[in-house]
Amino acid sequence: MSGESKVREPDRPADERRRVSGITDCNSSPEKTHIEGTVEKVVFASEDSGFTVMRVQEDGKSVPTTAVGSFPSVTPGEMLRLSGRWVLDKRFGRQFRAESYESIMPATAAGIERYLGSGLIKGIGPVMAARLVKRFGADTLRVIDTLPERLRQVEGIGPKRTGMITSAWADQKEIRNVMLFLHAHGVSSAYATKIFKRYGAESVSVLQENPYRLAEDIFGIGFKTADKIAQDMGIEPDSPVRAESGVLYVLGQFTQQGHIFYPRDATIERAAGTLEVSFDLVESALERLKNAGKIVVYESGDGEAAVYLKPMYLYETGTADALKTLLRVPGKTVKIDVEKAVLWVERNNDIELSPEQKEAIRESVGARVLVITGGPGTGKTTLIKSLVDIYEKKELKLALCAPTGRAAKRLSEATGREAKTIHRLLEYSPKKGDFTRNERNPLDADKVIIDETSMVDIALMHNLLKAVSPGASLVFVGDVDQLPSVGPGNVLGEIIQSDVFPVVRLETIFRQAARSMIIMNAHRINRGETPVLKGTDADQDFYFVEKDDPEEVCNTIVDMATRRIPAKFGFDPVNDIQVLSPMHKGPAGVARLNDELQKALNPGEDGVLRAGHLFRVGDKVMQIRNDYDKEVFNGDVGRISEIDHPEQRVVVVYEGRDLSYDFSELDEVVPAYAISVHKSQGTEFPAVVIPLVTQHYVLLQRNLLYTAVTRATKLAILVGSKKALNIAVRNDKIARRYTNLAERLGGG
Repeated sequence: MSGESKVREPDRPADERRRVSGITDCNSSPEKTHIEGTVEKVVFASEDSGFTVMRVQEDGKSVPTTAVGSFPSVTPGEMLRLSGRWVLDKRFGRQFRAESYESIMPATAAGIERYLGSGLIKGIGPVMAARLVKRFGADTLRVIDTLPERLRQVEGIGPKRTGMITSAWADQKEIRNVMLFLHAHGVSSAYATKIFKRYGAESVSVLQENPYRLAEDIFGIGFKTADKIAQDMGIEPDSPVRAESGVLYVLGQFTQQGHIFYPRDATIERAAGTLEVSFDLVESALERLKNAGKIVVYESGDGEAAVYLKPMYLYETGTADALKTLLRVPGKTVKIDVEKAVLWVERNNDIELSPEQKEAIRESVGARVLVITGGPGTGKTTLIKSLVDIYEKKELKLALCAPTGRAAKRLSEATGREAKTIHRLLEYSPKKGDFTRNERNPLDADKVIIDETSMVDIALMHNLLKAVSPGASLVFVGDVDQLPSVGPGNVLGEIIQSDVFPVVRLETIFRQAARSMIIMNAHRINRGETPVLKGTDADQDFYFVEKDDPEEVCNTIVDMATRRIPAKFGFDPVNDIQVLSPMHKGPAGVARLNDELQKALNPGEDGVLRAGHLFRVGDKVMQIRNDYDKEVFNGDVGRISEIDHPEQRVVVVYEGRDLSYDFSELDEVVPAYAISVHKSQGTEFPAVVIPLVTQHYVLLQRNLLYTAVTRATKLAILVGSKKALNIAVRNDKIARRYTNLAERLGGG
């Protein structure tokens, strides 16, 4: 596990330099020297640049040395030999500025115990490290490396743990090689473990052969990282393989922005600009990718060529074909006297249905595909329960589902029947890497009801439709005026826009709902009207707190979410209150708000630093990618219940389910005290706090504000300027998503 590396001086933003050191302003010693010692503590480590500030305990010295530099990855307990110069920092005093380093094995029993107890080797924590050193002394590392069978002489180590320790020890050697390779090419080594998991002992050779594979194979590593390695290795900027990888990267970026395809000319222009190469080179790359079956170029109805990533093309055409098939093929016929059914369901549930709700029940009798859309308070949930009651009375088999766990739970509570997430309904199989329910093994249901359909993206809709049995009918329920799905497409909007399927719009706001200022103002916002900002004490569930300065907005939100709202309304500051911001950056953005809220709600130093975030037990976190193996999906929110350093795992609780993450997987979760409005879709919270500042003008749109306000069930508070509020209410321009689903559905 020894190795030597030059320590690069990374380009660091000014705020990072201020945060960690004033090295650029200090007096340096001209003499190069070296120090040896044990890493006592990592004070700061940048995931992006690798810049690190740490305390190093040198033998024979009572006070640890502060060492700074850029390192692949260091762990408390490691022994390092650092080469560099002593500097005098104006603010922090004398420091050692490392220019190169060597990882060395500790030679003393005390050093070995600290090294192994640091959590570096999975399966060994402080207690086990003490037992190992007590038994083997200074020979401990040699025993682990060459005589692992002797480990079983130590209490608590059996065959299973011996295998774990031996494997982890071997892996660390290989991972360090990957770290050194990445560092040598100026790339953060934070991804070394993930790369090793993907490629194993072949990791370095794979990277040397084609570093662009990283961008396609490993979550969290994009084209820019792969390109940095490639160019450092000498791959020419106009290389064909670079051009192809760049085109795929650009199309992937468009997909992340919600597009299913992108216009050909705009794709070429963006790729050429990103790669800084000629249009001709990109056009040639497009042609090769098309011939290789990685992309599809399609001439749409307006004559503009559309470029799809191959999976996106299959999702869109498959969704359109499946929906059109439902129209052509007769479904299961059921005789229902609609008028009697309406009277029966009203009497049984002691309700009075609105005219639109009755119309929806009539349409549902014969429609193979029915769309029901409406805003808050218009009775979507009541209508679903009424349909379920009628269908069950006629002994129809039902499947109720929603995109998220929380939405499925709400649907189940409202109807009194089992409701599942779409993913769980389709029964994902980790072994197969695909859904078990499909066209060969369809769902055993006559009626499939999907709630919160506005947040279903094109990929999930395609997989759902594949699993619908030939004679079944579909009921899509959702609010089309909300933001479209986080994933690509605008499926509900496009189905409605196609004008092929019956659509019932619920517009009557029920009396009880009309008393809520949240619901009243949500509808006002949706109509382009300024919300009412003050009501009576009896009905006040909507507040506007005017603050013009973004810093003041941030401070006010933190004070409200942590102190004032819990004190006045009794809400739990973590479980019940959700801060929703339009943007990620800036003083009132998601990143800054998360930092401040974590400091206030869950302070401390203990935890694990990964992907630029310090995770602690008790933290509120959100999954940011679909993980079918764990059955946790983009947007799911949970709480960290355990951090196990010896096992290098973090346990997160989602809706009562404990899920374990390896430390290397922590780039799949982010702090969630504050989240973006986009990520909040399909989820409701008792209390929502929303910053509105003019710095967010790019995303201050009516449907975004409408979506944010409708996430609140009991309390909504806007904090910001009236100017920003008015911008959002008046801006009814919806960012275009490139998709051809409506055209394909209307094409016969």
